[in-house]
Amino acid sequence: MMRREGQRIVVSGPVTLANVARVLEDGYTQIRDGADAVDLAGVTELDSSLLAMLLAWLREARRLGRGLEFANLPQGLATIARLYGVVELLPPAQTQH
Repeated sequence: MMRREGQRIVVSGPVTLANVARVLEDGYTQIRDGADAVDLAGVTELDSSLLAMLLAWLREARRLGRGLEFANLPQGLATIARLYGVVELLPPAQTQH
């Protein structure tokens, strides 16, 4: 579901309402431990709860005075973010970690 590669959180498998609370908490732990990027290439199933989770992680990183970037946004997530008018809130990853 989630692993750490350097400063990057790699999320894989489904992220839906059924499991988002656990993934959310695991991500908070990683962000508090210094993670500054999230790779979503391995996400296999999603709903709007993934978007809410990413925005919550972004708020947590900013609360800690740090940035958070997102790589490999699934097409479905990008569509949901555009529909909700928040795609610009998801900063794309600029560098490899």
